[in-house]
Amino acid sequence: MPTKHHTHGGRNGDANERTPLVSTSDNGNGHNHEHSPTYKFFLDTQETPGLGSQKPWVKWPAHVWHTTKTTLLSSYVNILLVFVPIGIVAGVTKWDPVTVFILNFLAIIPLAAVLSFATEEISVNLGDALGGLLNATFGNAVELIVSIIALMAEEYDVVKSSMIGSILSNLLLVMGMCFLFGGIANMRDQNGVGMEQTFASITAQTTCSLMTLAAASMIIPGALSMVLNSTEGDEAVRERTIINLSRGTAIILLLIYVLYLWFQLRTHHNLFSADSQEAEEADESQVNGVEPESRESEVAEHMSPWSAAVVLIVVTVMVSVCADYLVNSIDALVERAHISRNFVGLILIPIVGNAAEHVTAVVVAIKNKMDLAMGVAIGSSIQIALFVTPFLVVLGWVIDLPMTLKFETFETVAFALSVLVVTYTVQDGKSNYLEGAMLMSLYIIIAVAFFVTPSESFGKSN
Repeated sequence: MPTKHHTHGGRNGDANERTPLVSTSDNGNGHNHEHSPTYKFFLDTQETPGLGSQKPWVKWPAHVWHTTKTTLLSSYVNILLVFVPIGIVAGVTKWDPVTVFILNFLAIIPLAAVLSFATEEISVNLGDALGGLLNATFGNAVELIVSIIALMAEEYDVVKSSMIGSILSNLLLVMGMCFLFGGIANMRDQNGVGMEQTFASITAQTTCSLMTLAAASMIIPGALSMVLNSTEGDEAVRERTIINLSRGTAIILLLIYVLYLWFQLRTHHNLFSADSQEAEEADESQVNGVEPESRESEVAEHMSPWSAAVVLIVVTVMVSVCADYLVNSIDALVERAHISRNFVGLILIPIVGNAAEHVTAVVVAIKNKMDLAMGVAIGSSIQIALFVTPFLVVLGWVIDLPMTLKFETFETVAFALSVLVVTYTVQDGKSNYLEGAMLMSLYIIIAVAFFVTPSESFGKSN
């Protein structure tokens, strides 16, 4: 999730990424429809009968139902919530492990969407700084929960692969889809001339620099490990050296992430704000002789912060339960499907955690809101690289588990090359569908490489 929580509405009442599933009041001409009590009770996300009652036995049940209804109607993907109880029952009653994996895989996707929705609802009332910090903390909560459970189970390959996979899926797959579908939907201007979509170049330059730092922090432990393997005969000394380097590097990365948040939310927030981005678009539109779109900021609140906090806690617990069954069934999936653990972590788990954000990014890119789309794609990658990954190293330090930043060699090379390609692609602040196809093709190539390579090969390379 991006660290900004302001969104912009389109012209003439166009839908955007914060529009609920069911339209509740505005018909597009500024007039309100008076809906029936049945409609308000079941489908209205703004109003529920009984909310304004002075009687507690009427008000509180109405409040609970309103929160539940608003949460369920927050996204189309919530239809998959039916798999949550089925997946939990499958795990408790010990169904076939592959079936348990698939059911809980499908269950976590809508839970991630609800988690994202609840976080945004809390952020609405907290202001830029606290709201951005909350989004930064919970933006990748699903990946963090799954990784913590895998770390506790000492599934280090799965943890590291899921971290790399989350970054690659955002940098290559999500951004590639944004560039591809956004470029196709906005291929020509009003004069029929081919055009490119634009986004804030300062955001692209800053985030690419941070991703390059993250890549270096993963390359250095791997390179040092190769040196030690050829010069140091004591395996215990080699492992202790890499662990110490990883823990020191993790602390530095966490400090850089805090500094990045302070830079974005406090000292240089004007460079990342909606006003600055609209001013850039207006200037460019004037140069091109095109009238800029008029946008008005709108922040819709569908539930109270306390209600959103309760939803956040409940969903986090449910994600933890489903993730536990998901991780415990990975061994059977790897053995039966003859795929590597690295593929499970690199491709499958990131899809679970980022599905809702992927859809949001593509939708806003099609609506030509590239700054918001870039915030979802690159912002999420930075959170994984500079916060979640080093946090897991520190957590392993606390609970005495040897979690390090020494990633599998092929994963490290794939990540470094991806950062290089993305940097060259976004540094000009412009995008088109051809660049999107290039990024997506690189992601598919990496996915195929990990799919066809057995786990034993990765183990030997380590």
